[in-house]
Amino acid sequence: MFLVGECLTGEGNEVAHIDLMIGDKEGPVGSAFAITLAQPTTGHTPLLAVIAPNLMPKPATVIVPKVDIKRMDQVVQIFGSAQAAVAKAVADSLAEGVIPKDIAEDICIVCGVFIHPDAKDNKKIYEYNYEATKTAIERAFAKEPSPDKVIEKKDTVKHPFIGF
Repeated sequence: MFLVGECLTGEGNEVAHIDLMIGDKEGPVGSAFAITLAQPTTGHTPLLAVIAPNLMPKPATVIVPKVDIKRMDQVVQIFGSAQAAVAKAVADSLAEGVIPKDIAEDICIVCGVFIHPDAKDNKKIYEYNYEATKTAIERAFAKEPSPDKVIEKKDTVKHPFIGF
């Protein structure tokens, strides 16, 4: 299994953008999970998703910050609001059957998390990252968007941060 999901949601500096891979622990996603967790880089320290200390969701999920973390308030946002949001979204996806319970121990998730350096509202960071993660997981398991939808929409939509 190798699934990919993505979702952008929210507004302002608290906007959330999630990119994730879901796959077998024995496959490329499992390798990425292990390498990511074992080889942190300055400003992008990976962390396990946890609902609360000592309670990580199933499947195991590693979070990779997509923005360089330089200040303590950013540390709290990624190691607090975003970490809890991603973990809760994974747990709820399992509880709701989006992630099949019978494979939860055999797969893992690698989740890229964007938090804007000027984000301030930790409650919005939590809410938007929860929603984005939950939607990205749903899309990954549904294999959305379909190739037909990509072809249909590719010339009619615009990236919100394209810059022109």
